[in-house]
Amino acid sequence: MLAWLADFAPYFSPLNVFRYITVRTGGAAGTALFFVFFFGPRIISALRLKQGKGQPIRADGPQSHLLTKKGTPTMGGLMILSGLIVATLLWANLRNHFVWVVLLVTAGFGLIGFYDDFLKVTKQTHKGFSGKARLTCEAAIAVIACFIMMSFGTATTTGLAIPLVNGYVVDLGLFFLVFAPFVIVASGNAVNLTDGLDGLAIVPSMIATGTFGIIAWVAGNAIFATYLGINFVPGTGELAVVCGAFIGAGLGFLWFNAPPAQIFMGDTGSLALGGLIGTIAVAVKHEVVLVIVGGLFVVEALSVIVQVASFKLTGKRVFRMAPIHHHFEQLGWSEPQIVVRFWIIAFVLALLGLSTLKLR
Repeated sequence: MLAWLADFAPYFSPLNVFRYITVRTGGAAGTALFFVFFFGPRIISALRLKQGKGQPIRADGPQSHLLTKKGTPTMGGLMILSGLIVATLLWANLRNHFVWVVLLVTAGFGLIGFYDDFLKVTKQTHKGFSGKARLTCEAAIAVIACFIMMSFGTATTTGLAIPLVNGYVVDLGLFFLVFAPFVIVASGNAVNLTDGLDGLAIVPSMIATGTFGIIAWVAGNAIFATYLGINFVPGTGELAVVCGAFIGAGLGFLWFNAPPAQIFMGDTGSLALGGLIGTIAVAVKHEVVLVIVGGLFVVEALSVIVQVASFKLTGKRVFRMAPIHHHFEQLGWSEPQIVVRFWIIAFVLALLGLSTLKLR
């Protein structure tokens, strides 16, 4: 919204500052941070009052969780989403279709997660929304988002860029409407599976989003994209503002989610954040790089897939418990050890992902 003030720069030159994506990204981060800091305690109090017993804890999970986490309210993703959306609407260029596509997926996945959390809290069970129904709804939202990108996109929109290869793109054609939604849905659920310890999902999500904010800014700039040998995608630079808004909202949420957590983000937050990251990766044509930057989420998801497949096929478990962060808990690692070490891994993977911009 404030980006429109730049239209009046010929009459009042200081307004020209609103043309700069970097300025608006910083403004979005600060606005979202302030919003969550200011309204966070009120949201936590309201959710604690409404939920009573809070988020149900898995009976087959680590026994320490039953003692330390029982009664903690969930749906904290509402704090993140509200700060993110308010800051984005205020600072982003709302003429940009990429902004609306990312907001569509983020809000849509957030609503699905909210309904899932609502069922868990009201029924006091860790089983919420039907898995098949949830995936169907997520896929529908992702397909709509990808169709919009195709409609407004360029010739490279349906292409798959290959990292480390200068300018090489595989045109997926209509298969893009299968591949890209899969990336978005997989990203959403991978982050969702990672959310199991205080602060575990939010920091890697911020690291991944910050990384893709840089990639979006570069990919949306013809000069930088040409210099680095990556695909120039007009308009994606504006997604850096959305990424800034999320980082600000995420920092605000982390203040309340730091161990011991006053609130959990729940599926409301984790599904939405994963959807946001996946959609930006698709928009900037760095879907393959998402596997590197979001490697922590990939490993968490794979640990569940391997565990389920192994148990069904052989009756034996590969890990003591899945997702894999619970496996390390069962090995005796403390929760802070796991969380901080996973943060470090996420940061290293982000650096590796950024290195693909120049290694071509």
